[in-house]
Amino acid sequence: MSISTTPTFNLKVVLKETGLAADTLRAWERRYGLPMPERTPGGHRLYSQRDIETIKWLMAKQREGLSISRAVDLWNELSASGQDPLPAPVKQMISTPSANLDAVRQAWLEACLNFNENTAEQVLNQAFALHPLETVCIEVLQRGLSEIGEMWYRAEASVQQEHFTAALAQRRLDALITAAPPPTRPQTILIGCTPGEQHTFTPLLLSLLLRRRGLKVVYLGANVPIQRFNETLISVKPHLIILSAQQLQSANGLRETAAYLNANGGHVAYGGRVFNQIPELRNRIPAHFLGDSIQAAIQSTETLLTSDISPEGIVPVSKQDIDLSKLFIQNRPMIDTYALTQAVKIGIPIEFSTIAIQQLGSDIASALSLGYIESLATEMEWIKGLLQEHSHSVESLDSFLKAYAKSIDSAMGKEGQPISTWIRTQIGGR
Repeated sequence: MSISTTPTFNLKVVLKETGLAADTLRAWERRYGLPMPERTPGGHRLYSQRDIETIKWLMAKQREGLSISRAVDLWNELSASGQDPLPAPVKQMISTPSANLDAVRQAWLEACLNFNENTAEQVLNQAFALHPLETVCIEVLQRGLSEIGEMWYRAEASVQQEHFTAALAQRRLDALITAAPPPTRPQTILIGCTPGEQHTFTPLLLSLLLRRRGLKVVYLGANVPIQRFNETLISVKPHLIILSAQQLQSANGLRETAAYLNANGGHVAYGGRVFNQIPELRNRIPAHFLGDSIQAAIQSTETLLTSDISPEGIVPVSKQDIDLSKLFIQNRPMIDTYALTQAVKIGIPIEFSTIAIQQLGSDIASALSLGYIESLATEMEWIKGLLQEHSHSVESLDSFLKAYAKSIDSAMGKEGQPISTWIRTQIGGR
């Protein structure tokens, strides 16, 4: 069903529906001939539903960073090539301001799962035209990425589908950041991911939302090393440094980075999935926890910008855990080799064993360095998801853990028993 081209709506209705200023709309019509409303015998403008959707489309392109002239050129290019910039199925699906955001999110995910980039972008264009920018970013993009991650865990989505979806979401954030207004406040915030952390969507979203609040944000991206960070502090002079860690391994990198920045005069805050899943890790990080949602992070950031309080209740890592972590790292090559041999012997596929051994070993080293070996329990879910991705039963995980615990005993002897004993407590526990 196509969008109606019947001239029906007066100027007042169009301005209310689109939020565009009357002078701006008249200027578009005069300079670019888009849209081109009909006229009543008395000379009053009458717009069709297609005219309204055209205006929304142009506004969406402006939010993406295009100038109005470039947006009009793009419209004309698409039309000249035989493409309708306003595909009817997408418009029909989310054509009113009261559109349910859950339905919009599912429509976007469905398009992404089918690798249909054009439809996915059209869904987002309409969502941004009908709802506040922050609402769409959080309810559609951020929650959508979380849902597709859960789908991967349940073996309902492939890694390729997840990566395609994340790439589209990040590209949209990049465009929105480019189009964000210049800062109006004096404070500067430095945002980046900790060493080893590659998941950038949430810190990038936080960068966008803080920029829209007038703050100057310097975004460093993924996997920011400690080396030469002091030079960055001297150059940028940030009022607050925000670090993101989504996984156990990067949480340990966060602990080390925060300690380094504190020693060099930095004011550090942090957040990430792993701290929401394992709240006990929060008191292992010598910095301010921003909260368990993007909204909480924004509020905490505003508070920290006006205060200089030190984080409280930080639990130091014991010497015993530090020594055990070092000993485990020293023995990892032998442990990995023995574990792979044992896993293959009992029939666990080598492609699964290799990835799982690397992941589990790195998680163990990180958990010990953080002084909280119990944090490994949550990370076991990742290995379970890996099994499902490779179409293996969960029982294979028990066999793998037995082989890994045995390899620790063989390589480390009595000194490795705190680790191997804990691993054995996870066997049969799912």
